[in-house]
Formats: sequence, structure tokens, C-alpha cells
Amino acid sequence: MAILASIFVALAAVLHVYIFLMESAWWTRPKIWQRFGLASQADAETTKVLAYNQGFYNLFLAVGAAIGLFLYFGGPRDAGTALILFSTASMFTAAIVLTTTGPGKVRAALTQGTLPLIGFILFLAA
Repeated sequence: MAILASIFVALAAVLHVYIFLMESAWWTRPKIWQRFGLASQADAETTKVLAYNQGFYNLFLAVGAAIGLFLYFGGPRDAGTALILFSTASMFTAAIVLTTTGPGKVRAALTQGTLPLIGFILFLAA
């Protein structure tokens, strides 16, 4: 069960690294800002600093999950479990918060929150 849980946690971490790249590195690319619902390049430029900051939150959650996996399999297992559960719970609750920002955010929240929720549940069961 721990292997299956780890796969979902790793996928959640990879997804959050991708979100980091979109928000912190690629924000002003039209395909990216349009994906986030912005109306213009000017809006992307105006919100660039906020997106940059937000992207790092996603990166830190991904790093926490990855370090948790390394600790779970190679270092103090309890510390790894705690870090994995904290990181995936944070990812999932951030997805819940995303749904409160507008009716068009449910799909993005499902994308952002499903993998960590499954990983969290599977790790609890492992």
C-alpha cells in the first residue's frame, strides 16, 4: 500500500512543480495567463509578482512531499510520514480554498487536489 501511496504523492509533487513553473517562470506567456483566466498581457504583467510568490508556495509543498518520501523510505519513517501527510493535506486544502475564489475554479481545484488527497488517504491506510 505504501508504494501505491508513494506514487500518488510523487505525482502530486510533480504536478505542484509544474504549477510552480507556470506561475513563477512562465506566467507572462499567453497560453499560461489565459489558462489562469486573465484577460490580457497587461493583466499578466500586473499580477506577475503575485503569481511568482504563489508559485513558490507550490514548489515548497512539492519539495516537502519529496523529502517526506525520501525520509519514509530511507530515514526516520515517522518523520517522513508526518511530512508527507502535512504536505499532501496542505495541497488538498489549498485546492479547497481555490474553489472559494470563483465558480470557474472547480476544475482547477480538482486537478490540484485529487492526487494529494488520494496519496494522503493511502498513506493513512498504509
